[in-house]
Amino acid sequence: MTSPTARDHAGPAQDRPPEERPRSPRGLATVSRFGDRMMATLATGSGLLVTAAIGLIALFLLIQAIPALTKNTENFFTYTGTWVVSGPDLKFGIPAQFYATVVVSVIALLIAMPVALGIALFVTEYAPPRLARPITYLVDLLAAVPSIVYGLWGILVLGPALVGVNRWLVDDLGWLPFFQPPQNAANMSTGGTLLTAGIVLAVMILPVITAVTREVFAKTPPAQREAALALGATRWEVVRTAVLPFGFSGYLSGSMLGLGRALGETMALLLIISTVGPIDFNLMESGQTFATVIANNAAEFDSPAKTGAYISAGLVLFILTFIVNAAARSVITRRGT
Repeated sequence: MTSPTARDHAGPAQDRPPEERPRSPRGLATVSRFGDRMMATLATGSGLLVTAAIGLIALFLLIQAIPALTKNTENFFTYTGTWVVSGPDLKFGIPAQFYATVVVSVIALLIAMPVALGIALFVTEYAPPRLARPITYLVDLLAAVPSIVYGLWGILVLGPALVGVNRWLVDDLGWLPFFQPPQNAANMSTGGTLLTAGIVLAVMILPVITAVTREVFAKTPPAQREAALALGATRWEVVRTAVLPFGFSGYLSGSMLGLGRALGETMALLLIISTVGPIDFNLMESGQTFATVIANNAAEFDSPAKTGAYISAGLVLFILTFIVNAAARSVITRRGT
């Protein structure tokens, strides 16, 4: 009886019985190569589709904004007066909208980032599973609340509740530029202030930052945790030396996602702050963001010039979002290296 090794060297494959001939992997290899090509094509097409969509949006904004910008008789980047978007001589500028957008977004980040970090650390490092799961569900459910509900809550519940706080801030901390008496006294009585808008935005972006940060912290390599524990580190020292350094880039990435939500928020802010305010860093004033000024005047888009004037504000918001994301990506890349 011939051994398998002897049969393998006995002669050409075509001279062997069918059951002893080596099977060609050609069919399997063909399927694998086809699957690889299909997957590469789909991935490339998806990336190109997103890039093309963004490019088309930018092109649309440019086409709509350029005619109005050419008719603008004031400096688009410095004019702070009343917008005139009808007639042959247009006058409009974005400093007030830029200021309000940045202020409410910064307030939201200053409040949401530390709270989200604390929630993520508590859920992943300190809380038992029975407590961590319901907290996670509750925080994630905040993302499902419509923005108009947040706006109603802000102007009908939070705003009136902050009236006493606003008066205390003005009376006791009025020497600071952030808490001066507002030009419109109704801002403090109704709570329709930049401070209220920032707090509402903080609640809205909290689940986004928390979810990303929580997932990143949970993926900290166990070897790093065990190494710190082996050296006698306490739980907080493990968090400080292993968890936070590993998850910082994810935490920053989640914060930038939240900032993108804050920059473009419309309905909630439209219900809280919808009147033009001064540029004086006073959080007791009202204001109009890029998104709210467009939504507040959308019903009056009856001419290309008027439409283009407000779309130019949307173009600036579009560019601002890109700059923020690019800066965040740069920081994350440097941190990763």
